Amino acid sequence: MEENKQEIIDEKDEQNQSEDSQQDVVEENGEFEQLRQEKEEINNRLLRLQADYDNFRRRTQKEKEADRKYRSQSLVEELIPALDNFERALQVEVDGGSAKNFAEGMKMVYDQFKAALEKEGVEEIPAKGEEFDPHLHQAIMQVEDENYDSNIVVEELQKGYRLKDRVIRPSMVKVNQ
Repeated sequence: MEENKQEIIDEKDEQNQSEDSQQDVVEENGEFEQLRQEKEEINNRLLRLQADYDNFRRRTQKEKEADRKYRSQSLVEELIPALDNFERALQVEVDGGSAKNFAEGMKMVYDQFKAALEKEGVEEIPAKGEEFDPHLHQAIMQVEDENYDSNIVVEELQKGYRLKDRVIRPSMVKVNQ
C-alpha cells in the first residue's frame, strides 16, 4: 500500500511536471509571438523611416538644384530695367565726333552687359511675328492688321526676358485680332 501511495504520488508529480512543462511551452509560444510582432513593428517603422529619409534627401537635392539654377533671378530682375534704359539711350541720334565716340562706348558697355546676362542664362523672349502665348506675352492692345494672321504679335512694346526656362518678365505686345 505504501508502494501504491508512492506510485500515485510519483504519477501526480509527473502529471504536475507535464502540466508545468506544457504551461511553460504555452507561455514561451506567447512570448515568441509577442516578440515576433514587436520585430515586425520595428521593421515596419524602420522601413517607413528609411523611405521618409529618401524622400527628404530627394526633395532637398531638387531644392538645391533649383537654387543653383535660379540663384541669379533677383539680380536679373534688378538689372533688366537698366538694360531697358541702355537700349533707350542707344536709340538717340547723336551728331559730332565726341558724341559719336561716347555713343560707341555706351554700345560697347551695353553689349558687354547683355553678354554677361546671356552667360547667366538670360534670353530675350521672341515676340514680333510670333503667335501670342499668354505664358510669354502680355497683350496690351489688340489691333486689326491685314498683314498679319489672327492671334499674331504685331508689335513689341517692351521686351520680355526669361532666365533659363522661367519667365522673368513677359513681353508687352500688340496682338492682331
